[in-house]
Amino acid sequence: MKIALGLGALISLVLCPGLQAFAQDKALEERLQRVEEELRQYRETIKHYQEQERREGTSERRESESSGAQYPTPVGSMSDIKVERPGEERVPLSFGSTGSGRLVYAKPFVSAPKAIVGGYMDIQYRTQSQASIENGYGGTTNTFDQQRFVPFIYADITEHVKFASEIEIEHGIREDATQGMEIGLEFAQIDYLVNEPFNIRAGILLLPVGKFNLLHDSPLNDLTDRPLVARFVIPSTMSETGAGFYGTFYPGTTSKLDYELYFTTGPCSYNSDGTPRINEAEGTRGSRQRKCPSDDGLDINDGKSIVGRLAFSPILGIEVGGSGYYGNGAPNGNYNPTSIVAVDWTFQRGPFELIGEAAWAYARGNSRAIQTNTIGFAPGSLLTGIEGNSGPGIPPQRSSGYYIQANYHFMPSFLSKWSPKRFGEGSTFTAVVRYDRVNTNLDNSNGTGGWGNLEQISVGLNYRPVEDAAFKISYQYQPMAFNPNTEQRIHDSALVLSAATYF
Repeated sequence: MKIALGLGALISLVLCPGLQAFAQDKALEERLQRVEEELRQYRETIKHYQEQERREGTSERRESESSGAQYPTPVGSMSDIKVERPGEERVPLSFGSTGSGRLVYAKPFVSAPKAIVGGYMDIQYRTQSQASIENGYGGTTNTFDQQRFVPFIYADITEHVKFASEIEIEHGIREDATQGMEIGLEFAQIDYLVNEPFNIRAGILLLPVGKFNLLHDSPLNDLTDRPLVARFVIPSTMSETGAGFYGTFYPGTTSKLDYELYFTTGPCSYNSDGTPRINEAEGTRGSRQRKCPSDDGLDINDGKSIVGRLAFSPILGIEVGGSGYYGNGAPNGNYNPTSIVAVDWTFQRGPFELIGEAAWAYARGNSRAIQTNTIGFAPGSLLTGIEGNSGPGIPPQRSSGYYIQANYHFMPSFLSKWSPKRFGEGSTFTAVVRYDRVNTNLDNSNGTGGWGNLEQISVGLNYRPVEDAAFKISYQYQPMAFNPNTEQRIHDSALVLSAATYF
């Protein structure tokens, strides 16, 4: 309606002078009179609506001032929660606020929602030839598993203050945590954005050790299982409580340099009795802060770790990153630091993609007894016979691993023609091949035996109806595997089917 009124006003300004100039006969003069009458009616209508809007605006302001809605102004189904005193809606929430039962609704996000809730989930079916350590199921060779259900909560607090969090629920159908269920905060962080080269971050941080630890979501990855190096050397998902900063620079017209640097709680590399949590069976996984046996979950010493990553992208589609982690993992005044160094790479050209990562971990002093241990070893003596380690049972100090993965994205034209809705723009197939190799005990003298000297070749195909969801099938061949039940080195293979999606 307002558009029509505006057009009428515009006609009155533009046409009237011209019509008067050309009104030279009676017919034209009659038409001019009709146009002028219509313009007069347009002006009257405009005046009427302007007056009506003025009255409605005044009424709304009076109603708002007199209603005195509970701070902050409720919305939706809570709109009936009011207060009676004028002006109370302008009182900021604090300990000076008055009330009782209704105070539970006095939250800033009630009147101005900021949070975004999303997440991802996956479901998989696996059939394994034998029970090897790689499958992670302690001997099960045929199983369904809804491995992860992960809600995200993100929020823009202000233009410069951001919040992000991830809650991970693993094997959620198992109610007993002793049977493998895990529930925890993967990360929960507050960012203060200063400018692009420098921003501040604090909270439970997703550590930038390698690239996969930062991009480990199931829907992102083209194979179901995570790379072995990201499970046994870099213990994904690896997060710790701390603070630091991050940013981006642009050295050239096509290049980009990203960095992250944080100071965090540090690893938890020992049990309370002095036995090491880094071993050949699980690599560094037990040293994560989230796995710490400390009752309060806090730091087991006064030392802090430092972690950072530097990634350089000379042109779009190419990136090389280097990262490092260093912190003391021993309690009771001992200094046995754990360090991880990693290199990652991404090369993309058209439908082809080559990605990978290599990492080296060193748990200094992990093979020797620490001070105040209660397992019967003299401090500094070589540990032997510790359960879960190969050969003479000496816990490893050094481990390493890498993976190389090639992806090819494609969409057959006959499928796009057959069903444009299912195989149209945004959908794709990806053929994948990946080679994995890790050794969680480089100190083992024979170099071939033991739990952690593993090799795996994976080939797979997945279909994405949209980029955010994937249906995957893969075949794994493990020429070097280990059976934890019989403690024998074996050849193994597995067929894995899965689905994963963001929501």
